Amino acid sequence: MGDTPGRGVAGTKRRIGRRRTIRILIAGGGCAGTAAALHLQRALRERLRRGEAEITVVEPQAYFTYHPLLAEVAAGSIDPRHVVVPLRRVLPDCRVLTARITRIEHAARRALADAAGPGEPPAPVELPYDVLVVAPGSVSRTAPVPGLAEHGLGFSTVGEAVGLRNHVLEQLDLASATRDPALRQAALTFVFVGAGYAGVGALAELEDMARTAVRGYHNVRAEDLRWVLVEATGRILAEESPELARHTLGELRERGVDIRLSTTLESAADRVVALSDGSRFGARTLVWTAGVRPSPLLRATDLPLDTLGRVRCLATLQAVGLDGRALPGVWAAGDCAAVPDPNADGAPCAPNAQHAFAQAELLARNVVVALDGGPHAPGLADYRPGPAACSTSLGPHRAVAHTRRGGRLTGRRAWWLHRARHLRRLPSTERRVRVLMDWVLGGVFSREPVSLGAMEHPRSAFEEGFGPEPGRPSDAGPDAPR
Repeated sequence: MGDTPGRGVAGTKRRIGRRRTIRILIAGGGCAGTAAALHLQRALRERLRRGEAEITVVEPQAYFTYHPLLAEVAAGSIDPRHVVVPLRRVLPDCRVLTARITRIEHAARRALADAAGPGEPPAPVELPYDVLVVAPGSVSRTAPVPGLAEHGLGFSTVGEAVGLRNHVLEQLDLASATRDPALRQAALTFVFVGAGYAGVGALAELEDMARTAVRGYHNVRAEDLRWVLVEATGRILAEESPELARHTLGELRERGVDIRLSTTLESAADRVVALSDGSRFGARTLVWTAGVRPSPLLRATDLPLDTLGRVRCLATLQAVGLDGRALPGVWAAGDCAAVPDPNADGAPCAPNAQHAFAQAELLARNVVVALDGGPHAPGLADYRPGPAACSTSLGPHRAVAHTRRGGRLTGRRAWWLHRARHLRRLPSTERRVRVLMDWVLGGVFSREPVSLGAMEHPRSAFEEGFGPEPGRPSDAGPDAPR
């Protein structure tokens, strides 16, 4: 690890015996990182086997999460395990390191990582590289709203999706058991902040699940549930066409969803939601899906960033140096990259899965071209995204979708297209089969609205066994007769 790498592709090779090995480091195992590793693994397979190249993927989790299907995980349509893909299984020719990168020093061509788990002593790892692919993705964009940190729920991981499902079902149990009208009303009020794809999809799927679940309660009806969608701008689904956004707005309102446009969350203190339009009401469920921001890791690098904290990129997905030219050996894709979108007058591409997958595929091709012909090889291609192919599910047999030919679909046809599109994008044949079987079984059997909230605290039942026994003093010693 003490090698001093040189500049350019010629200087990015080191000798191991008689072989020359190029070290490729991929920072992040999300949509862009995993897809880039898959394409590079395929394109460089012979070089990897001969020891002429090595690919290292660094990701805090040992799996890749397919975020577009989290709404169906929350609604119970898909098993949570089926939307995560073990990285070591799909990347057999890569070295997968379960660690968190803490710093990137491109001037020294090295990254620093911590392989220790939460709460454990640091386990520093130094990772020298020749080619760097920056793809750590994004994190939720929060705001300093009183009460949000204490009572808000996120929706960006499998754990959060499962936790949200359990929480909603527990609120139905609470509303059925309590005799306090205010508590009952707060338990049956569900507020989502942010009307992008994640917020609209999660609300629509959970609303349908809860509507099914209340059939098992003798004193809770679907009409008792209150769903509120809060959006700071004047429309929902900002990335969709105005026609599909209006269709979605009308359908949600027909289902009784209270949609507040041009409205922001002012406070959530004491589980009382206060909105900028002056309304205040109790709510025990507050889901925050108001956009994302680039990974904080980027601030711990010496790479040039734009005003939003993303890596500045050329259309070839090469990072841009301070002189406006390609930074040798650095590439970026996904939510963390400011890649110019020619369809948006050069504005950066929106942070979504469609761009992440397409950019990762082009990035892999360009990296291979650069390795063969240098960083300024004439064969480098610019990123030119195709027509929008976005979609979101609104519950069973309901969706809105764009086709690649510019068409717009709603209802059952859009729902079939939405499922087929995401099934194809899953980077694992096994996971595709498992998700497909979940959908088939979901069409045969009804959903099982059962909360497994105890799974979030697996030691609670065991710890109760250490409490005082009935009729025995609580300070009885360990040697007390039983």
